[in-house]
Amino acid sequence: MPGGKNVNTMLDNHKLIIDTHCEVYELLHPWADAEFWDLAHHDIVPGAFYMIGRLQFRQNIDLIKQIANDKLAHIVLSNPAEGSDTIRWQCKNLDIEELVRDGKILILSGGEIDLTYCNIRYESFMVKILDYITNKAAIKRMPEIYSKTEKPYKFLFLNGRVRPHRKFLLEKFKRIGLLDQALWSNLDSGPAGSRVLTLFDDNNENLLIKSLPVRFLPKQYEVKEYQHLVDTTPGADNNRFIKHHLFNNTWGEIYIKAEPYIDTYFSLVTETVFDYPYSFRTEKIWKPIAMGHPWIAASNYGYYRDMRNLGFKTFEHVIDESFDLIENNQTRLERVEQLVIDLCNQDLASFLKECYNVCKYNQDHLSEMRELEKQTFPARLTQFLNQHE
Repeated sequence: MPGGKNVNTMLDNHKLIIDTHCEVYELLHPWADAEFWDLAHHDIVPGAFYMIGRLQFRQNIDLIKQIANDKLAHIVLSNPAEGSDTIRWQCKNLDIEELVRDGKILILSGGEIDLTYCNIRYESFMVKILDYITNKAAIKRMPEIYSKTEKPYKFLFLNGRVRPHRKFLLEKFKRIGLLDQALWSNLDSGPAGSRVLTLFDDNNENLLIKSLPVRFLPKQYEVKEYQHLVDTTPGADNNRFIKHHLFNNTWGEIYIKAEPYIDTYFSLVTETVFDYPYSFRTEKIWKPIAMGHPWIAASNYGYYRDMRNLGFKTFEHVIDESFDLIENNQTRLERVEQLVIDLCNQDLASFLKECYNVCKYNQDHLSEMRELEKQTFPARLTQFLNQHE
């Protein structure tokens, strides 16, 4: 119950006060000394640790910076839905980078980040993916992926917000006709300028900044909750970024429908972070792992290495994964591109069969890691906070 203390997770001589929307509220409220829903109308407890979610941070940023600068209390930005480079961007946008680097504001994020940030990671996406009854029902259909050897599409390629590495692969595969062999989506028609990636057409036009029309999944592959929101009328793809409309301002990406995985041989996962060498694992990778679907990830340097460090297996026995440790972002992405092309020219039914044991292991390991993450997080957080008092 709130206010209760556990000797294994109790803070040393400090109170723990949590924002009711700090994204880890359910995990922490048994050990919290108090909670709040509006920091502006809360009496600050001197010396306490405050877990503050991103909404309260934005609404009370001046007050929070004053508290941190005056060392009145210990501030933690709690945002496990973001990580890695996206957390850096958020800190810059909030104008708290200096406070974070000075240790006056701590970070709870969902990804890894360089050591100049006082950060603790909570894999919220890994935990949430198995929280939904519909997802659990879909996952039970994993055997259908392997029993259906003749499939209408070669790979699953889901893309939401425009990012340079996604745009790069979409444009490359479009030019060679490979998108016609994929089950793919693109929910953002905007440009994707990049300082690290280049892609020009035969007329020397930069394809990364050109518009690519929005494309939905066919209705039979969309989750039931959102089928009625898919607008396929002429001109409906003119919106710059339609994901919020498609998902009715809810987190629609978390839901799993089995059919897209059953009807494809592997997933091409374009993670959120690509050109910053610290991993941020989102629902994009946990969905194919939960479904027991083979995957190739276009992500940051060392992403595969970090997955293996978490105890997951990859597919190095059937594909060349050396691209993972290529530091040059353009070269790494081009290697991913070529890997997908080569794989689509192979016997994908045999490839799928060779991947089964790895996929089944990862599916089981995900369930184990999810429980471990939930169970150990309060103690890990307590140790982290005590180290930064």
